[in-house]
Amino acid sequence: MEKTLMFCHQCQETAGNKGCSMKQGVCGKKAEVANLQDLLIWILKGISVWAVAGKKRGIYDEDAAYFVDKHLFTTITNTDFARDNFIGYIQKAVEIRDALRKQVLEKETIDTNHLPSCAIWSYESADAIVEKAESGETGWLAIEDEDIRSLKAVVLYGLKGISAYLEHGYQISGEGTGREIFEFLFEALAELADDQADREKLLQLVMKTGEMGVAVMKYLDDSNAHYGEQEMTEVNLGVRNNPGILISGHDLVDLEELLDQTRGTGVDVYTHSEMLPAHYRPFFKKYEHLAGNYGNSWYLQKAEIESFKGPVLFTSNCLVPPKLEHTDRIFTSGPVGFEGCVHIPDRPKGGHKDFSKIIERAKQCPPPEQLETGKIVGGFGHGQVLKLADQIVEAVKAGRISRFVVMAGCDGRHKSRDYFTEVARTLPKDTIILTAGCAKYKYIKLDLGDIDGIPRVLDAGQCNDSYSLAVIALKLKEAFGLDDVNNLPLSFDIAWYEQKAVLVFLALLSLGFKNIRLGPTLPGFLSENVAEYLVENFGIKKITTAEQDVSAMMEGK
Repeated sequence: MEKTLMFCHQCQETAGNKGCSMKQGVCGKKAEVANLQDLLIWILKGISVWAVAGKKRGIYDEDAAYFVDKHLFTTITNTDFARDNFIGYIQKAVEIRDALRKQVLEKETIDTNHLPSCAIWSYESADAIVEKAESGETGWLAIEDEDIRSLKAVVLYGLKGISAYLEHGYQISGEGTGREIFEFLFEALAELADDQADREKLLQLVMKTGEMGVAVMKYLDDSNAHYGEQEMTEVNLGVRNNPGILISGHDLVDLEELLDQTRGTGVDVYTHSEMLPAHYRPFFKKYEHLAGNYGNSWYLQKAEIESFKGPVLFTSNCLVPPKLEHTDRIFTSGPVGFEGCVHIPDRPKGGHKDFSKIIERAKQCPPPEQLETGKIVGGFGHGQVLKLADQIVEAVKAGRISRFVVMAGCDGRHKSRDYFTEVARTLPKDTIILTAGCAKYKYIKLDLGDIDGIPRVLDAGQCNDSYSLAVIALKLKEAFGLDDVNNLPLSFDIAWYEQKAVLVFLALLSLGFKNIRLGPTLPGFLSENVAEYLVENFGIKKITTAEQDVSAMMEGK
């Protein structure tokens, strides 16, 4: 048997739906980086142990909280691939942990003998960090009980989703906000460091993670309101004759600052993948050089970077390891990193990021090649849809709308994901698809028509805007006078790939939604017993075929 060089099972593509365990993960992450990420998370748990102790003594360190949040985000699939970055993060994490420990011990003497080793471990050199990372002591396989390992994975991957949404909201809302959520990250990570945590305690933490998922999505939704409430918008898919910058990810502050700094330079800006919904926000419509959306889902980026010709800015996941000849056109910011690519430094407090390097690189490049023409329509966040509520309710009562199907979540490269395209094509013409996240690229460009002028695909935006879909469902429950949201003519058919989708899934469960279909596979980190618990208590279903599932959904099953 070959030696296990790493173990990572956090994404839908994990090898054999069990775990990537050799020199490189399916995502392209090297084994050494995977192990360093495990060690970083272990030290973040150590920071959290001291933060929880500090809270009991009136201590709250917002800088430490933000560090934990941002650097948990760096470990999400397809975010940071750079070995040296993680060695630096670990060194800084130990400094922060020890400074927090000092604050706590100055308040009160504590017996540290009972604390987990992540709260006290130190290192002598970078080599010692690598050796510790490779030891396997901080990875998943160190947890022998399969169900405990599974439940801790569900929680940790939900926390990673929280970290992403909290980071983006915090960039907009700023210091002094989000404290309840930051403190929950501390609390939950500290609980994950507890080797004595039993199944019941961890199940409670799973549900609490879902509740905080709702809270963090509301926090980000409120923060994003800074850019105006989404409105129905046509987005251009063609190109212009100017050089361009392609911006991907979720960070609207990065987009704002890039647009400000490219104004008058002769450089156009195009959105890619999850940045598409920025066009739906009124704030961004004042920028005439925001030229449109270029390309499709994240996994097609290698070919689309080739044809775009200009530089690409990644503001969050998902970055696919680029071709060597393209690294001089790849720029990263925030939690994203890749060796050989230029990283834009974080904005100083009260200041702005400096995008001059990517702008100068763009001026050296030809205009993008045309991929497609035409427009797509989106902007159906909860505010926009609720303006149509009377029209929608009337159409349902009159029988012109028979069912709503939520097809939100992640896209991916597996052929099995064509299932979601086929579901969209198979659904009767009197159904409405509610979507958010990059999963929409499987069907948003299909000509599915409309019902009473309402498009049959209502795009609420980025994956965090799944919150909008939940708000819409809860408001429709009120409009129809129902006592249970599960009595709505509503079905969930969710695509998952990475950890933000795990968090959205847990958030939906916490809101009382049941009978959710999940695919294209159930997560590989679910043990048989944990999967059975979700099926028995929440009616979770694995997707089958488009024909079978559409038939079942139309029957309310």
